[in-house]
Formats: sequence, structure tokens, C-alpha cells
Amino acid sequence: MKLTDLNSAQPDGFGLPGREEKMPIPERHEVLGSPLLYTESSMSRLIVGMGCFWGAERLFWQRDGVVSTAVGYAGGATKNPTYEEVCSGLTGHAEVVNIVFDEQQVTLDDLLTLFWQEHDPTQGARQGNDIGTQYRSAIYCTDEMQLNQCLSSRDAYQIRLTEAGLQPITTEVALLDIFYFAEPYHQQYLAKNPGGYCGLAGTGVKCGI
Repeated sequence: MKLTDLNSAQPDGFGLPGREEKMPIPERHEVLGSPLLYTESSMSRLIVGMGCFWGAERLFWQRDGVVSTAVGYAGGATKNPTYEEVCSGLTGHAEVVNIVFDEQQVTLDDLLTLFWQEHDPTQGARQGNDIGTQYRSAIYCTDEMQLNQCLSSRDAYQIRLTEAGLQPITTEVALLDIFYFAEPYHQQYLAKNPGGYCGLAGTGVKCGI
């Protein structure tokens, strides 16, 4: 069963059925050279939403210990959605980054520190000037242990934000249902388009996990 935190910005009433056909997946990561469809069982996985997924993906592929990243959609009901469908707000999905990482080189707490500090998790269904439920802050976890660790990190960061006079965190924290790959042109977009849009902007409050 999918466990969604009560402080969620996920919308209700999804209306698009989607399709059986899956999105084509590029074979290799544009920067790291690793497979996008990474199946090595010794690696760990975390899926996060921080607004527009272009800049968020670049943030994580630059982190030592991250072996692969891919952008896509999660948290909604539409099967194999397209970018246009997700942007309509009718699929329920958020734009997310699938992060595959080696826990011998980088910990989950390290990645969560990046997540909390590098965007504003208090904005609900938006991130800066990007407005819509697809831009909501979200963490989708692969198991109960990871879920509990992410919830604990959220609670710890909320203390810091409250001390700084900022609003409550609206980040959706849930077990992952399914991750759908986005279109190939979105994958590693800022590596292929270095001058492209990046909307990441943190609160300026350090995480301290």
C-alpha cells in the first residue's frame, strides 16, 4: 500500500488513462556513461521531485557516489504519461529524478541534505515561478526503512525552517508506486543544453542531518 504523508501537496481527481506503450529509454547516461535503466542490485535508489527536473537531475549527477540518474514522472495515476499530459495537471504525477547511488560512496543522508537545501520544500504545488502540481516537492522511497529515514530528515529540517521563520514543509513523502521515464530529450537535458533553464533555488537554511 502506498503510504502518503498527511502534509502532502498531491492533487485529487486524476483524469487521463495513459497507454500501454512505454517511453523509449536511451541506453547510456549522457554524462556518466552508465545505463539509464540501471539494474545492478548492489546499488540503492531514491526518487525526488524538486520542481523542474532538468536542474534537479544535474544536481545529483554531479554528486560523487551517484552512478546514474534519469528524469521521469511519479506519484500519479496515469500510465506511461507524456510530458504534455503531466503538465496539464490531470495525471497527478510530479516531475522527478531517479537517483541510483553507491552507499559505499554516498549516504542517503548526504542525498537528502542536497534535496532539502537546494530547493524550497514549503511551496506546495509550485517551485518559484513554476506553478502546478507537477512541480511539487516530493520524495518517493523504495522501502519502509528508507521512508522512515526520509520522514525523520523532514522533521529535522522542519525544526531548522521554523527557527528561521519559514513556513511548514509541504513535501510529499511516500513509498514509490512506479517511476515512468520521461521522453529521451529530457534526459540529462542540461548536459545537452548547457544554457538551458534551471529553476533550483533553496531557502538558504542549512539542513544539518
